[in-house]
Amino acid sequence: MNDNGSTTPPLRADRLEKSYGYFRAVDDVSFTIDRASTVGLFGPNGAGKTTLLRMLAGIVEPTRGRVLLNGVERTTDSHGSVGVLTHDSMLYDALTARENLRFHAQLHGVETVAERCETVLDTVGLSHRASHRPDEFSHGLRKRLSLARALIHDPDILLLDEPYAGLDRRSIETLSDILNGFADRTVVLATHDLDRGFERCTRALIIADGRLEADLATDSLSSTAFERTYEQAIGLTEARS
Repeated sequence: MNDNGSTTPPLRADRLEKSYGYFRAVDDVSFTIDRASTVGLFGPNGAGKTTLLRMLAGIVEPTRGRVLLNGVERTTDSHGSVGVLTHDSMLYDALTARENLRFHAQLHGVETVAERCETVLDTVGLSHRASHRPDEFSHGLRKRLSLARALIHDPDILLLDEPYAGLDRRSIETLSDILNGFADRTVVLATHDLDRGFERCTRALIIADGRLEADLATDSLSSTAFERTYEQAIGLTEARS
Protein backbone atom coordinates (compact mmCIF):
# COMPACT_ATOMS: atom_id res chain seq x y z
CA MET A 1 0.00 0.00 0.00
CA ASN A 2 1.10 3.55 -0.55
CA ASP A 3 2.38 5.87 2.16
CA ASN A 4 -0.73 7.31 3.78
CA GLY A 5 1.34 10.26 4.99
CA SER A 6 1.65 11.59 1.46
CA THR A 7 -0.07 14.90 0.73
CA THR A 8 -0.77 13.86 -2.87
CA PRO A 9 -4.45 12.94 -3.24
CA PRO A 10 -4.89 9.26 -4.08
CA LEU A 11 -7.50 9.89 -6.76
CA ARG A 12 -8.23 12.83 -9.03
CA ALA A 13 -10.57 13.16 -11.98
CA ASP A 14 -9.52 15.97 -14.32
CA ARG A 15 -12.21 17.12 -16.79
CA LEU A 16 -13.28 13.58 -17.64
CA GLU A 17 -15.47 13.09 -20.68
CA LYS A 18 -16.72 9.95 -22.40
CA SER A 19 -18.66 10.02 -25.65
CA TYR A 20 -20.17 7.21 -27.69
CA GLY A 21 -20.79 8.76 -31.08
CA TYR A 22 -23.04 11.75 -30.45
CA PHE A 23 -24.00 10.52 -26.99
CA ARG A 24 -21.97 12.02 -24.13
CA ALA A 25 -22.18 9.66 -21.13
CA VAL A 26 -19.85 11.73 -18.94
CA ASP A 27 -19.46 15.46 -19.50
CA ASP A 28 -16.48 17.44 -18.12
CA VAL A 29 -16.36 15.95 -14.60
CA SER A 30 -13.61 16.96 -12.17
CA PHE A 31 -13.03 16.18 -8.50
CA THR A 32 -10.30 15.21 -6.04
CA ILE A 33 -10.70 12.56 -3.36
CA ASP A 34 -8.76 12.53 -0.11
CA ARG A 35 -7.17 9.57 1.59
CA ALA A 36 -9.18 7.31 3.87
CA SER A 37 -12.49 8.79 2.77
CA THR A 38 -15.67 7.20 1.44
CA VAL A 39 -17.25 9.08 -1.44
CA GLY A 40 -20.61 8.26 -2.98
CA LEU A 41 -21.47 8.74 -6.64
CA PHE A 42 -25.23 9.26 -6.60
CA GLY A 43 -27.58 9.54 -9.52
CA PRO A 44 -30.48 7.84 -11.27
CA ASN A 45 -30.02 4.94 -13.67
CA GLY A 46 -28.33 6.22 -16.83
CA ALA A 47 -26.80 9.24 -15.13
CA GLY A 48 -23.24 8.20 -16.02
CA LYS A 49 -22.12 6.72 -12.69
CA THR A 50 -20.94 3.38 -14.05
CA THR A 51 -19.12 4.95 -17.00
CA LEU A 52 -17.39 7.37 -14.65
CA LEU A 53 -16.39 4.59 -12.26
CA ARG A 54 -15.06 2.49 -15.14
CA MET A 55 -12.88 5.40 -16.26
CA LEU A 56 -11.55 5.75 -12.71
CA ALA A 57 -10.85 2.01 -12.74
CA GLY A 58 -9.00 2.11 -16.06
CA ILE A 59 -11.53 -0.23 -17.68
CA VAL A 60 -12.80 2.49 -20.05
CA GLU A 61 -10.55 5.06 -21.69
CA PRO A 62 -11.78 8.67 -21.47
CA THR A 63 -12.59 10.55 -24.66
CA ARG A 64 -11.03 13.56 -22.96
CA GLY A 65 -9.52 14.32 -19.58
CA ARG A 66 -7.46 12.13 -17.31
CA VAL A 67 -7.45 10.15 -14.08
CA LEU A 68 -4.54 10.55 -11.66
CA LEU A 69 -3.68 7.93 -9.05
CA ASN A 70 -1.35 9.32 -6.39
CA GLY A 71 -0.41 12.07 -8.84
CA VAL A 72 0.37 9.73 -11.75
CA GLU A 73 -1.85 9.66 -14.83
CA ARG A 74 -3.77 6.43 -15.21
CA THR A 75 -4.16 4.55 -18.49
CA THR A 76 -6.12 1.41 -19.38
CA ASP A 77 -2.81 -0.48 -19.04
CA SER A 78 -2.24 0.77 -15.48
CA HIS A 79 -2.48 -1.57 -12.52
CA GLY A 80 -1.54 -1.09 -8.90
CA SER A 81 -3.35 0.00 -5.78
CA VAL A 82 -6.94 -0.05 -7.06
CA GLY A 83 -9.54 -2.73 -6.38
CA VAL A 84 -12.71 -2.81 -8.47
CA LEU A 85 -16.13 -4.35 -7.86
CA THR A 86 -18.37 -4.05 -10.92
CA HIS A 87 -21.46 -5.80 -12.28
CA ASP A 88 -19.05 -8.25 -13.95
CA SER A 89 -17.83 -10.54 -11.17
CA MET A 90 -14.59 -11.38 -13.05
CA LEU A 91 -14.83 -14.88 -11.58
CA TYR A 92 -14.35 -18.23 -13.32
CA ASP A 93 -17.01 -20.83 -12.57
CA ALA A 94 -14.67 -23.69 -13.48
CA LEU A 95 -12.41 -22.72 -10.55
CA THR A 96 -13.10 -22.90 -6.83
CA ALA A 97 -13.30 -19.73 -4.76
CA ARG A 98 -9.74 -20.29 -3.55
CA GLU A 99 -8.47 -21.01 -7.06
CA ASN A 100 -10.12 -17.84 -8.37
CA LEU A 101 -8.35 -15.76 -5.73
CA ARG A 102 -5.01 -17.44 -6.36
CA PHE A 103 -5.35 -16.73 -10.07
CA HIS A 104 -6.03 -13.03 -9.50
CA ALA A 105 -3.31 -12.82 -6.84
CA GLN A 106 -0.78 -14.10 -9.35
CA LEU A 107 -2.02 -11.61 -11.95
CA HIS A 108 -1.34 -8.79 -9.49
CA GLY A 109 2.06 -10.12 -8.49
CA VAL A 110 1.12 -10.85 -4.88
CA GLU A 111 4.17 -12.33 -3.15
CA THR A 112 2.58 -14.63 -0.54
CA VAL A 113 -0.30 -15.94 -2.65
CA ALA A 114 -1.54 -18.79 -0.44
CA GLU A 115 -1.41 -16.78 2.77
CA ARG A 116 -3.07 -13.73 1.21
CA CYS A 117 -5.90 -15.80 -0.26
CA GLU A 118 -6.73 -17.34 3.11
CA THR A 119 -6.67 -13.91 4.78
CA VAL A 120 -9.07 -12.42 2.24
CA LEU A 121 -11.38 -15.43 2.34
CA ASP A 122 -11.61 -14.95 6.08
CA THR A 123 -12.22 -11.19 5.66
CA VAL A 124 -15.31 -11.78 3.52
CA GLY A 125 -16.50 -14.77 5.55
CA LEU A 126 -15.98 -17.42 2.88
CA SER A 127 -13.29 -19.62 4.42
CA HIS A 128 -15.82 -22.43 4.84
CA ARG A 129 -16.76 -22.20 1.13
CA ALA A 130 -13.23 -21.90 -0.27
CA SER A 131 -13.42 -25.26 -2.07
CA HIS A 132 -16.76 -24.48 -3.72
CA ARG A 133 -17.16 -23.00 -7.19
CA PRO A 134 -18.83 -19.61 -7.75
CA ASP A 135 -21.69 -21.17 -9.73
CA GLU A 136 -22.73 -22.92 -6.50
CA PHE A 137 -23.02 -19.58 -4.67
CA SER A 138 -26.03 -17.38 -4.07
CA HIS A 139 -25.90 -13.85 -5.50
CA GLY A 140 -24.79 -12.50 -2.13
CA LEU A 141 -21.98 -15.03 -1.70
CA ARG A 142 -20.83 -14.46 -5.26
CA LYS A 143 -20.65 -10.71 -4.60
CA ARG A 144 -18.60 -11.35 -1.47
CA LEU A 145 -16.18 -13.46 -3.51
CA SER A 146 -15.98 -10.66 -6.09
CA LEU A 147 -15.12 -8.28 -3.27
CA ALA A 148 -12.43 -10.70 -2.12
CA ARG A 149 -11.02 -10.64 -5.66
CA ALA A 150 -10.96 -6.83 -5.55
CA LEU A 151 -9.10 -6.94 -2.23
CA ILE A 152 -6.58 -9.65 -3.10
CA HIS A 153 -3.69 -7.24 -3.83
CA ASP A 154 -4.41 -5.07 -0.74
CA PRO A 155 -5.38 -1.93 -2.68
CA ASP A 156 -5.42 1.59 -1.25
CA ILE A 157 -8.42 2.55 -3.39
CA LEU A 158 -11.67 0.61 -3.77
CA LEU A 159 -14.15 1.37 -6.55
CA LEU A 160 -17.56 -0.24 -5.96
CA ASP A 161 -20.37 -0.15 -8.52
CA GLU A 162 -23.80 -0.73 -6.94
CA PRO A 163 -22.44 -3.12 -4.30
CA TYR A 164 -25.88 -3.61 -2.67
CA ALA A 165 -27.78 -4.30 -5.90
CA GLY A 166 -29.69 -7.59 -5.88
CA LEU A 167 -28.83 -8.48 -2.28
CA ASP A 168 -31.32 -9.54 0.36
CA ARG A 169 -31.36 -7.85 3.75
CA ARG A 170 -29.03 -10.35 5.43
CA SER A 171 -26.49 -10.11 2.60
CA ILE A 172 -26.64 -6.31 2.74
CA GLU A 173 -25.92 -6.37 6.48
CA THR A 174 -23.00 -8.76 5.95
CA LEU A 175 -21.54 -6.63 3.16
CA SER A 176 -21.96 -3.49 5.29
CA ASP A 177 -20.07 -5.16 8.15
CA ILE A 178 -17.24 -6.03 5.76
CA LEU A 179 -17.09 -2.48 4.37
CA ASN A 180 -16.94 -1.10 7.92
CA GLY A 181 -13.42 -2.50 8.09
CA PHE A 182 -12.19 -0.28 5.25
CA ALA A 183 -11.81 2.97 7.18
CA ASP A 184 -8.14 3.19 6.20
CA ARG A 185 -8.88 2.97 2.47
CA THR A 186 -10.19 5.42 -0.09
CA VAL A 187 -13.57 4.14 -1.26
CA VAL A 188 -15.70 5.38 -4.16
CA LEU A 189 -19.17 3.85 -4.19
CA ALA A 190 -21.58 4.35 -7.09
CA THR A 191 -25.19 3.85 -6.10
CA HIS A 192 -28.75 5.04 -6.53
CA ASP A 193 -29.60 3.76 -3.03
CA LEU A 194 -29.81 7.10 -1.21
CA ASP A 195 -30.36 5.74 2.30
CA ARG A 196 -27.50 3.25 2.44
CA GLY A 197 -25.17 5.46 0.42
CA PHE A 198 -25.81 8.49 2.63
CA GLU A 199 -25.26 6.43 5.77
CA ARG A 200 -21.90 5.12 4.56
CA CYS A 201 -20.40 8.09 2.71
CA THR A 202 -18.66 11.15 4.12
CA ARG A 203 -19.04 12.99 0.82
CA ALA A 204 -21.58 12.84 -1.98
CA LEU A 205 -21.09 13.59 -5.67
CA ILE A 206 -24.43 13.84 -7.47
CA ILE A 207 -24.37 13.00 -11.18
CA ALA A 208 -27.17 13.77 -13.64
CA ASP A 209 -27.01 13.46 -17.43
CA GLY A 210 -23.28 12.85 -17.20
CA ARG A 211 -22.55 16.08 -15.34
CA LEU A 212 -21.47 16.69 -11.76
CA GLU A 213 -24.37 18.68 -10.32
CA ALA A 214 -23.44 18.76 -6.62
CA ASP A 215 -20.50 18.00 -4.30
CA LEU A 216 -21.58 17.74 -0.66
CA ALA A 217 -20.13 16.85 2.74
CA THR A 218 -22.72 14.47 4.16
CA ASP A 219 -21.80 15.16 7.80
CA SER A 220 -23.25 18.65 7.40
CA LEU A 221 -26.64 17.36 6.21
CA SER A 222 -29.54 15.40 7.60
CA SER A 223 -30.78 12.50 5.48
CA THR A 224 -33.89 14.54 4.66
CA ALA A 225 -31.84 17.54 3.56
CA PHE A 226 -29.63 15.30 1.44
CA GLU A 227 -32.62 13.70 -0.28
CA ARG A 228 -34.06 17.14 -1.00
CA THR A 229 -30.74 18.35 -2.42
CA TYR A 230 -30.43 15.19 -4.50
CA GLU A 231 -33.89 15.59 -5.97
CA GLN A 232 -33.19 19.22 -6.81
CA ALA A 233 -29.85 18.32 -8.44
CA ILE A 234 -31.19 15.59 -10.70
CA GLY A 235 -34.20 17.73 -11.52
CA LEU A 236 -31.99 20.38 -13.12
CA THR A 237 -31.90 18.23 -16.25
CA GLU A 238 -33.94 15.26 -17.41
CA ALA A 239 -32.21 12.06 -16.29
CA ARG A 240 -31.71 9.37 -18.90
CA SER A 241 -33.53 6.12 -18.33
